[in-house]
Amino acid sequence: MPFSVIDKGSKYFTAKTYTGTGSTQSITGLEFAPKFTWIKDRTNGSANHNLFDVLRIWSGDSLPARLYSNTTDAEESTTYLGASNLTAFNSDGFTLGSGGNTNTNTNSYVSWNWRGSDSSAVSNTAGTISSTVSANTTSGFSIVSYTGNATAGATVGHGLGVAPKMIIIKNRSAATEWLTYHASIGTGKYLALQSTAAQAGSVTIWGTSASTFTLSQNYSDYNGNGNSHIAYCFADVKGFSKFGSYTGNGASGNGTFTYLGFKPAFVMIKEISGTDGWGMFDNKRVTYNYVNTHVQAQSTSADITNTADAVDFLSNGFKVATGTSSANFINESGASYIYMAFAESPFTSSKGIPTTARWFGLSLA
Repeated sequence: MPFSVIDKGSKYFTAKTYTGTGSTQSITGLEFAPKFTWIKDRTNGSANHNLFDVLRIWSGDSLPARLYSNTTDAEESTTYLGASNLTAFNSDGFTLGSGGNTNTNTNSYVSWNWRGSDSSAVSNTAGTISSTVSANTTSGFSIVSYTGNATAGATVGHGLGVAPKMIIIKNRSAATEWLTYHASIGTGKYLALQSTAAQAGSVTIWGTSASTFTLSQNYSDYNGNGNSHIAYCFADVKGFSKFGSYTGNGASGNGTFTYLGFKPAFVMIKEISGTDGWGMFDNKRVTYNYVNTHVQAQSTSADITNTADAVDFLSNGFKVATGTSSANFINESGASYIYMAFAESPFTSSKGIPTTARWFGLSLA
């Protein structure tokens, strides 16, 4: 059985739900100080996803700047148009200002939070482009800030010590795509986080090593000359995180099972052979199987709850639970999918203790 150095996933990644108040409030209860927080309004179907991290501080107001995963927009000030959003990262959560897309009175929200370095960010000169990095090598996650030079083949240090399996990059200075690398589609393809588009690309555009990632082409999306960029880098960590692929079988109630080696807390799924969206499922919005509520990273849609798009979170992986409905986007027969997943707990702990399974509150029968 697999063992993990991380016995409790919530010390490195956690989903957190809360209700907006319209007034300043602190969201607490996390078991770490988050360095990257992604927030979505579950109630408002026209509200953007809001992404914040500790490296992107707006010079005009010294507050965390925001990006939207569902648009190509450049980075914006937190106080843009007077709408206050996430204003600080704290030791066990984050603070929200009044209103905005993250704290509308009585609206329901979900946040996904990652732990970066427990120390200050550091300069990294491993690549041909110097970067600033907040890396947690235990959990295989780093935030990388760098300035593009428009040179094909430029390399950027990521600080993980192992080759990342997934990289999400946004040009902060310009309206460009969220260029996304996933090891399962290789170095000659990419996905766009803000889009439902299938994988694209016909030449080598990426490269990865234990110290750097390579920007093989002169794309402004990830290497705009003089532009500021942010990269979120993820590596496999046994019993905690995994980035892989599966093929749908189209079977209603008995969809494809994917072995992870842990009970998931979060799974994001994207079809790479077609134009379905980026489904985001977690263990806090639905606390039992099957998990039939999700949002999509490329869409402003509020929570989507239906039996056509459900996932079972199992003790050792996940199973896409449906597949025959025309609304289904995670288990079409013969379709190819990639995923990113983070653990609630490993299948077997470092002490050899197996995890407990989730209970089934709903039936597909």
